[in-house]
Amino acid sequence: MTKRVAAIDCGTNSLRLLIADVDPGAHKLVDVRRRMEIVRLGQGVDATGMLAPEALERTMRVLAEYAAEIREAGAEAVRMVATSATRDASNAADFTSGVHAALGIEPEVITGAEEAGLSFAGATAELAGVGQGGGAHPEPPYLVVDIGGGSTEFVLGPLPQDGHEAAAGADLAAISVDIGCVRLTERHLRSDPPTAAQVEAASADIDAALEQVAAAVPIRSANTLVGLAGSVTTITAIALGLPQYDSARTHHARIPASDVHEVTYRLLSETRAERAAIGSLHPGRVDVIGAGALVLDRVLLRFGFADYVTSEHDILDGIAWSIADD
Repeated sequence: MTKRVAAIDCGTNSLRLLIADVDPGAHKLVDVRRRMEIVRLGQGVDATGMLAPEALERTMRVLAEYAAEIREAGAEAVRMVATSATRDASNAADFTSGVHAALGIEPEVITGAEEAGLSFAGATAELAGVGQGGGAHPEPPYLVVDIGGGSTEFVLGPLPQDGHEAAAGADLAAISVDIGCVRLTERHLRSDPPTAAQVEAASADIDAALEQVAAAVPIRSANTLVGLAGSVTTITAIALGLPQYDSARTHHARIPASDVHEVTYRLLSETRAERAAIGSLHPGRVDVIGAGALVLDRVLLRFGFADYVTSEHDILDGIAWSIADD
């Protein structure tokens, strides 16, 4: 039976909405509405430990718009999850009260492991039988890498039988580490463009975090790297040479590691104005895309993957499946 649900993902950098019709019996999810706005909720959290008043204001303004769209669409159930920025903030109560006023529900400040499970469910549900330009479909087990603003989640697992099974934690190994694109930019990549020393320092932070990942997750058992979230999909669009962002082209595209390396160091050598001129780059990601690309590049290098498969479906889809299953 089809159920209309609304899923909201509040990350460090972006606030995203998915309204979808979900049929758990048929394992089918059909988009009604997807929307993403850059609100930069995590602005300054790494340095101050608090959500900035202006960041809260931006977030609540967009959330009010989302609430109106949810009511208009007639969604039967709503779930909102909040990730790294609100895990780190000392004034999280201000955020929670604002969400309740807008949506009538409490936001769920989920753990890194819960976030990884939802991301895995959303990212891998469709991969069985997906060919890449006539080639072989991506083989499980999958290592799903979700590069966010404040943190990056790694989750390893087999393909679930449906889109919501993995959200319950079935046969997954996961870890969340603090190497998000906003956090690394604020901490290291301050010049325009970043200096070689700044890039080296950011790379050292990433590499140290990847050692934690290697100790917690059996990476060598993974056959396919699946990348998701805004940094990854943007790098895919740039690597494909798209004049404008096109999710139909980026979804399930396979990108060689050598292309990622080339795009990464191009972005890190460009000024902000030069990056802003890239047609497939969202204006809200101009400041942080270099750091996001660097994370992806170091992951490919450290773990020896020759390429990655892009997924436009991620934690939002996992959240939607979890509501429909309930």
